[in-house]
Amino acid sequence: MSARANIAGALSAAVVVAMAWVLGTSTHSAGSTTATSTNTPTAGSSSTSSPSGGGATVSGTFVGTSVSTRYGSVQVKIVVAAGKITNVIPVRLTDQGGRSVQLSNMAAPILRTEVLKAQSAKVKSVSGATYTTDAYLQSLQAAIDKAGI
Repeated sequence: MSARANIAGALSAAVVVAMAWVLGTSTHSAGSTTATSTNTPTAGSSSTSSPSGGGATVSGTFVGTSVSTRYGSVQVKIVVAAGKITNVIPVRLTDQGGRSVQLSNMAAPILRTEVLKAQSAKVKSVSGATYTTDAYLQSLQAAIDKAGI
């Protein structure tokens, strides 16, 4: 992944955090992030596995697949430490139409919180953001599968 994509991913994460504080204000612009799906951890990060009492302990950053919706694509990456999801970062959220951007920016922090609690993609849908939720959770599950957790 290029440095530009890494910076875009970090900026997306900052936007989502900011949006958690200011719901309804859209700061995510069309085309502001670009990323591609990979089968390996993102550049600049590592993935490690080590035996630990009968199971493998996984650490690293894993990117889920990009999932298309009628309002744009959604893609997330996860940060895993010692086999636990420690962060979920949107690489790309829907970007077609102002309302879909607002809904995605509202839903992403809620989904992140629920995923960190559940440690899985088995969480409730965010009301009013069904397309975003479904795509977010599909991308998340792909990242979890890559991590093998």
